[in-house]
Amino acid sequence: MSQSLVKNYIHIVFSTKYRNDFIDEKIEKELYTYIATLCKDFESYALQIGGTDDHIHILCRLSRKIALMKLVQEIKAHSSKWIKTKGEKYENFFWQNGYGAFSVGEKDVQMITNYIKNQRQHHQKQDFKTEFIEILEKHKIDYDEKYIWD
Repeated sequence: MSQSLVKNYIHIVFSTKYRNDFIDEKIEKELYTYIATLCKDFESYALQIGGTDDHIHILCRLSRKIALMKLVQEIKAHSSKWIKTKGEKYENFFWQNGYGAFSVGEKDVQMITNYIKNQRQHHQKQDFKTEFIEILEKHKIDYDEKYIWD
């Protein structure tokens, strides 16, 4: 084959350090737009970004030219620097060290898009820790809970 053909949808989830509430509704749209631009810069186009005060979800089409780990590292580094310029409230902003990333099949893209779009409503009924554990279990990922919440 003379060309590389790739279409990988990835659902990325990560939280603020110590799950501190930083991503309020005042800043979230601008933050999500900034992150979408970062994804585009790395040819990993964001289909949907959403979250709550303490975490975000990104559904993107991962480029064949960048490793997932590198994309997440770049998103976190650049967005963390950016958010710290948005006022005194955000000066101590940091993302957590780790992240979750999950493959999404073509038939599930719309369902995950809607799920991410409705995060604020979803989290009126369920906290982030419960949500994240459910995602890990759905994807049959082995984990040690003491290492997830550092």
